[in-house]
Amino acid sequence: MLSKVGQIMLYVNDQDEAVNFWTEKLGFVVISEENNGEGMRWIEVAPKDGVETSIVLHDKEMVAKMSPDLNLDPPSLMFFTDRFEQLHRDLINRKVTVGEIVHMPMGRVFNFADNEDQYFAVMENKE
Repeated sequence: MLSKVGQIMLYVNDQDEAVNFWTEKLGFVVISEENNGEGMRWIEVAPKDGVETSIVLHDKEMVAKMSPDLNLDPPSLMFFTDRFEQLHRDLINRKVTVGEIVHMPMGRVFNFADNEDQYFAVMENKE
């Protein structure tokens, strides 16, 4: 049986720029960085607060060469925060592309784009 989502693989065009985005704009930290010496490099990032699921940044071009049939589109990710309005303002102040706050039946949501115009969502955590 599956017990949790451990990692989410995100395929990016520029790993260094992606690391910069997730660490500088979103406050994530680098958990690990690996390089197999044959051109395959991956960087694991996660929120500072220690969560069970991390994001692993892979080089899109390298992965496409290794697995031509793999879908390299970004996953549809929904992040939760208990500092919803503050995060929305902070991302705007950090010059991140941020959508308007939308009221959904399950709560307030907004989206944001990374440095490669891949969009992700944030939902207010009311726990």
